[in-house]
Formats: sequence, C-alpha cells, structure tokens
Amino acid sequence: MTETIRLTTAQALVRFLASQYSERDGQEQRLIPGMWGIFGHGNVAGIGQALLQAAVTREAHLPYYLARNEQGMVHASVAYAKMRDRLATFACTASTGPGSTNMITGAALATTNRLPVLLLPSDMFATRAADPVLQQLEDTRGGDVTVNDAFRAVSKYFDRISRPEQLIPAALAAMRVLTDPVETGAVTLALPQDVQAEAHDWPVSFFRRRVWHVGRPVPEQAAVERAAHLLRGAKKPLIVAGGGAVYSGAETELRAFAEATGIPVADTHAGKGAVPWDHPCAVGGIGSTGSYAANELAREADVVLGIGTRYSDFTTASHTVFGNPDVTFVNLNVARLDAVKHSAEPLVADARLGIQALAGALTDWEVEPGYRSHTRQLIARTREIEEECFAPDRNTGDLPAQTQVLGALNDVLDDRAVVINAAGSMPGDLQQLWRARDPKAYHVEYAYSCMGYEVAAGVGAKMADPSREVVVLVGDGSYLMMAQEIVTMVSEGLKVIIVLVQNHGFASIGALSESLGSQRFGTKYRYRDGDSGQLDGDVLPVDLAANASSLGADVLHAASVEEFRSAMEKAKAASRTTVVHVETDLYGPNPPGHGWWDVPVSQTSALDTTQAAYDTYAAHKQSQRHYL
Repeated sequence: MTETIRLTTAQALVRFLASQYSERDGQEQRLIPGMWGIFGHGNVAGIGQALLQAAVTREAHLPYYLARNEQGMVHASVAYAKMRDRLATFACTASTGPGSTNMITGAALATTNRLPVLLLPSDMFATRAADPVLQQLEDTRGGDVTVNDAFRAVSKYFDRISRPEQLIPAALAAMRVLTDPVETGAVTLALPQDVQAEAHDWPVSFFRRRVWHVGRPVPEQAAVERAAHLLRGAKKPLIVAGGGAVYSGAETELRAFAEATGIPVADTHAGKGAVPWDHPCAVGGIGSTGSYAANELAREADVVLGIGTRYSDFTTASHTVFGNPDVTFVNLNVARLDAVKHSAEPLVADARLGIQALAGALTDWEVEPGYRSHTRQLIARTREIEEECFAPDRNTGDLPAQTQVLGALNDVLDDRAVVINAAGSMPGDLQQLWRARDPKAYHVEYAYSCMGYEVAAGVGAKMADPSREVVVLVGDGSYLMMAQEIVTMVSEGLKVIIVLVQNHGFASIGALSESLGSQRFGTKYRYRDGDSGQLDGDVLPVDLAANASSLGADVLHAASVEEFRSAMEKAKAASRTTVVHVETDLYGPNPPGHGWWDVPVSQTSALDTTQAAYDTYAAHKQSQRHYL
C-alpha cells in the first residue's frame, strides 16, 4: 500500500514547497526559499498555522517573511527572481478579498517581465456553508466566481484548489511553469480558506525532494545556417541584447562574439550590462530613450540580431528606429513568440548555446573595417553627450539636475552595486547615462514600469545577493505609491541605500504632457488655487525625509551634487538602511532625445499647444511601419 500522512492542505503545501529545487548547469538551489505573507482571517489558520507548525516541529524549512503591503511582497519576490536568473523565487500568501487582490498588479508585473513568482491568494469557502462571507463578491452570473478570478488574465498558470486532493496535480503544474523559461511568470493557486484547514491522507512520495531541471534548448542546425547566411550578407549588422542574454548567463559568449565579428551591441533595459559599457562594441541603450550611437546604427542597420529581447515599443521606438527599408531580423530567443517577431528568421534556442552556434558558423567572417571605425566614431560622440549631461553647469536653476545626480552615482558606486528603478523620468535617463559593467548592476523594471516597485524590489535584490550594495533610485511619485517596505528592510536587518529624488511632481509625465500639448496639467504636487480652481498653487509642505525616518531608516540630506556625493559615501559606510534625500529640478534638463515614443495626441483641440503637438505627432507617424 502507498504510505500516507495526514495533514491539512496548507500543511501539505508548505511541506511540498520546502522540498522543491531547481538545477541548471549542475548547480542546484532552493526553488522556493521562503514565503512572504500578511495574515488575515482567510489564511491565518490555514497557511499561517502550517508555517508555524513547520517552524516549531522542523518538519519543513520554509521561512516566513512579513511584508507591509501585498503588492510589495510580490515585487520583492520578483526582484529576487530577477537577481537569481529566474532559478528561484518566493511564494506569497494573502488573506481573502483585498489582501489577495492587492497582489494582482504584482502578478501582472511578473508575467509581463517573464519572471517567476508563486501567489497563494486565499479564497471563499469551497463548501459555501456561510455564503456570503466577509469580503465575498456575489456575482449573479455564477456561484463559483470570486475576486481571485481576476488573476487569470495576469497569470501564466491559475488553479483553484476546491478539494485537498486537487493540490497534487496543481502544485506539480505550478512548479513546471515556474521553472520553464518560455512559460514562466506569475503562478496563482487560489486557496479557499476552508480547504486550507481541511485534512487529507497524502502520499508521502508527494513530499520527496524534487529537482526541476532548467535545460538549455539546443539550436537546430538548419536554423543556425539560415541565420548565419543572413549575417554573412550584412554590411551594417546590429545586435540588440535583451534580458534573455542575461538570464541565460551568456555574457561571456556575447562579448566574444561581438569582438570576433565586430557587430556592435545595443541593449534593452533588461539586457544592459551583458556587455560592459566601455567595451569597444557596446553602443548603449536602444529605442525611445536610447543612446545616440545605438539609434544611429539602428537607423542604418540592414540585419538586426535580437538576442533574448521581446522588442517592446520602447526598444523599437514604436516601430521607427530601424529605418533601413530593407532591414531584416534574426531573432535568437528561447520563446518562439519572440523569435518570430518582425517577420524574423527565428533561431529558437537558449541564448548562450545559440550565440556559440552562430560564432561557430561565422568563424571566418567579420564586418568591414570601415564599419568598426564608424561604430567607434558614434561611440565617441555618445560619450561627449553623456559628459555634457553630467557637467557642473548642466542645471539652469538653483537645484541640481537629475542627470548630475546620476553622474555622481556612477562615480561613487563600484561595478557590483545594484541600481534599482522602474518608473518616472529616471529609466530614460538611466538607459542613456548609466555605465553598467556587471549584468546584475542595472535592475530597471521596464516591462511593466510599475510605480512603487523600487523600494520593495530593494528588499528582494538584497536578499538575493547580500554581498552587493543595493541602491534604490526612487522619485517622490513612486515613493508615495509604496514606501512601507522600508519597515521590512529595517525589521530584517537589510542594509539598502535609498536615493529619494524629490522634485514635487511627476517629472516624466509632466515633460511628456508638455510635449503633447497638455501643459503639464495635473502633474505637480501643489495646493488647489482658489482663483483658477486648479492644482497650481504653492508647493505642498510634504517632508518625505521625515516620513522615511519615521519608518525606521536613517536619513541624510543633500542640497547640491557635492553634498550628494558626500552623503552617498556616508550611506555606503553605514550598516543600516539609509535614505539620501536630494531635491532636483522638476524641469530637467534631461538627456537629448534620439528616438520617438508613440503616445497619441488629440486630433482636434481648442488649445494651440495641443494643435502644434498633433502636427509633430503626425510627422513622426509617417516613419512608423510594420517590419514585413
């Protein structure tokens, strides 16, 4: 007979998760090293009791971490997974109703970024014995609908465990998706609160140590030959390195390939650092906020080799940056969805193995010397532009420009320091100006560009690699969205530096609004003016530094670039989470634009500014096209 053990569904799940491992290239690690959570009536007696019992009896090792916001704990888990190349992540437990739905934004972020996270939202009674219970949605279309159905659209796998025995196939399927580089993202197992506490006789073999092997798909030889044929015929090829190049650990192969062939390498936000910024083939970020060199080369490129990129609109500058009418794409990607984009010649494979195969097929080929020289000239001009952005006289007012702050950060941080950002004007500035030499040093979430990601991500990144300095760059807008995980940093004894940039408004959207003819409407933190009735009065007396201090962080103030440098040195020497508060000029200046982003402008308007903006928009639309 099959040996069994009697446990609740929650106890069984905790024991199962504690026995899961991932492996790639012979290196094993815990797939789920712990569980984040906030307890409420929906999970305190289920998952909560199971975690306590596991800790007391030591029947399973699954540490519990207390978050302050359910969305924040998902962000922390995703940041951890990003730092671990998608080979490990956390589980997240939340109570019914708002506790669970708070995780939906985090789920969307994970799935959009192709990063694994396991979500365990509590659900309503499977027995429906007490309908409607507290926080239950009553849907007239069906009794089996709950708020957790909202997770379906943003999860790569979703299941509701209505009976204990359903956990066995669901848990195994969840691990399959979490460890699949093609399908990974948010995995959601909705757990009715009564089922969590229900006992069942489980087969002991369900809890055996399992190793999920993350393979490297081998490229098909015929596909390699087709791709190599196109590259051999190129006069002005360009590589676009995306996140797949980093998650595959293909940095060494990519650099060697670029050196041997002379093909310049542009990068996306997720791919930055795969080739060091000062490598002779590195031309910087590409697309809407890309560098001068990368975008100039993209406009001329006749063959584009995409490596591990999903070609977001910021990468393609809304389908305008690749200007050659005869441009052809070769896409090396583990996911066929991305490999066939832009009518490309697909090379479906692991990035590292794909690059190695292409290198072998092109051993006797390289670009012409004139193209290498042209690339060097463009890089030289790009460096001049960067230095102009860092220059002491860059700002026009009393406050330093954000670009100067980034220049100072470039100087004071070492190559292994992790810089985290997600939203606002900083991702655009960083893509042009940040000088990454390490693939984990640039941690910008720009698939979902979620305000509020930054502070929580600092927790996950530091937990993933405590040996690195972790620096969170956050503007006042994102800080006000979600700063409470500072408390988590303090409680867990994590030393993180938070650079809090205060400019009393939404700098990025304000500048975008102005460029689109909307006059920065609704983008400043101001009192409502009694005469105009608009939010354009005096600056609000908001003290974010005092707020950070109240959450337990040490706080340093900087009013100039030199004071900022000094404060950063003190923060680096500190042993606790430290916030460096610096005020910058809301109006920039920002790095010069070398690309375009398609944000539609009103076709008809009574405002002169909007009319002028539409004329500019219509002109840009002329160069937009599908790559067929």
